[in-house]
This record gives sequence, C-alpha cells and structure tokens, in this order.
Amino acid sequence: MNRIRPLLAALLLATALLAAGCGKEGSPPAKGPRADRLPDYRVATGFRLAGSPTWRKAKARGRLLVGVKEDQPYLGEKDPSSGVYSGFDIEIAKMIAAGLGFAPRQISFRTIASANRETSLQNGQIDYYVGTYTINDNRKKLVGFAGPYYLAGQGLLVRSDEHDIKGPADLDGKRVCSAAGSTPYQRIQADYPKADLVSYDTYSICVDNLLTYQVDAVTTDDSILLGYAAKVPDELKVVGRPFSKEPYGVGLPRGDTALRFAVDDVLAAGERDGTWKKAYEATLGLSGVPAPKPPAIDRYPAG
Repeated sequence: MNRIRPLLAALLLATALLAAGCGKEGSPPAKGPRADRLPDYRVATGFRLAGSPTWRKAKARGRLLVGVKEDQPYLGEKDPSSGVYSGFDIEIAKMIAAGLGFAPRQISFRTIASANRETSLQNGQIDYYVGTYTINDNRKKLVGFAGPYYLAGQGLLVRSDEHDIKGPADLDGKRVCSAAGSTPYQRIQADYPKADLVSYDTYSICVDNLLTYQVDAVTTDDSILLGYAAKVPDELKVVGRPFSKEPYGVGLPRGDTALRFAVDDVLAAGERDGTWKKAYEATLGLSGVPAPKPPAIDRYPAG
C-alpha cells in the first residue's frame, strides 16, 4: 500500500505537469493555487511614467506584454485547457502591472524559454519578464533587473516518508536526480561526488521517478521544488536549508532606469502591505513552507 499511494500521486502529478490535456470525464483534476485566497491588486489610477519608453509603448498599445514560464508548478504554470497562467511569479507580474496602471485584462502573458529571455527583452517582444530569473552580473550587461523579489537556493525534494536525507551531506550513495547540464546538477557533481547522480531533460521526469521510488531525491532551486511539493504535499517535502543563493529579479530592457525604479517601488509596496505574503501563501505556501522574509531590493545606479 505504501507504494500504491505514491504511484497514484505520480499519475496525478504527471497529468498536471505534462499537460496531456485529454479533458476526459473523470480525469484527475489539476490541483492549482487557491484562487479564493489570491490578493486583489489595486490598479494605480492616473499613473504616468513619461521617462520610460517601455511604459509609453505599453500605454499606447493598451496592454503589457509579460514574459513568463508555463511549466513550473505554483510559480508559472499554464492550464492547457483554458490557457490561464497561475503561480507566484504570475502574481508578482500582476502586482507590478497594477502598480504601473494596468488592469489584469490588460496583461498578455507570453511563454518565453530561459534561453530567449535576454533577446526577448532586447527586441521589445516583452515589456518585462517574471520567471525564476536569477540576477547576476553577466546578465546585467544585457538586461536590467528590478528586485530581487525572492531569494531562492538549491534545495532537495524527497518523499514524505524519507527520514535519512536532511541536506546535501546525506547524499552519499543516494540516487539524486536533476536536469541534464543544469547548474544544480553540476554543483552536486562537483561538491558531493559520492552521490549517485542521474539526469533527465526535465524536472517533471525526476519527480515522477522520485514518487515511484526510482530515485531518492531531486535537486534544483528550492522555489521550483516547493511547487512540486505543493502538488502532492502528502507525498513530497523539501528538506534542509538552501545551499546556494539565487536572487530572483524582474527582467527589464536595459537602460530603462525609470521603469526599473518604478517596478522596485511596486515590489517594495507589496512587501510592506502584505500583498507579497498573501500571494506566496496562496501559491508556494501550499507546500507547507511558510513565507520567508523578502530579500532587500537592490536599487543599483543607472549605467
């Protein structure tokens, strides 16, 4: 019986994540964020940002173009049947839009792959990007960043019945799964060589293998792992402390300092008034991990 429940959970998770999308009657429902607990974002009236060419173009077209992810549970996920996006990053994007004077109906979400984030911002395909986008100095040479709005770090996802793995020091001889060629994969390979490391193209396959007892742990950013844990909280849990630092920022066109500072202001206001925390609790908070303290916003100078 102990193996039957994880297998059923795997089927549920695979249905939600791989978006088979058959829509048949009796299909397991895709569990999602608590819509009734999501914040209501007050749209700024009379807002103007004349110094931002990006904002002016968005205002002229009557809508914002926002780049996001579509395959990260409780962060940025697209319902294959309705086309609706949901998750913590989506809520951050909505909060920013409201602060810039745009209602939810004036947001057009666009799925942008990680490899195309910089070019999409540089070419004006999107106005800003919210999708587990780590701020670093190399990227700052190509795009601007508001925030950070969340501090992630590499973590470990295990089954709820796993008690021996509490952190990376416990991985000797354990089968650990990550995405092929990813930074988390490389970190385990370099720093914890006694782990039995396996890889697949996507984290969803790693999670399926975890639920069916083929691997002992999955590793990537803890924010992504929290999303998977929120899907089946009775079967999965995130353990230990993060063992890297990944500050998530809002990607913006480089040089649009007026927009960057305005987005910083919106993020700071959402953190002060509890909107940020409410968005977290209705999404990633369903994993059972309480809302962390938001990181300090880095208002770095123009240049």
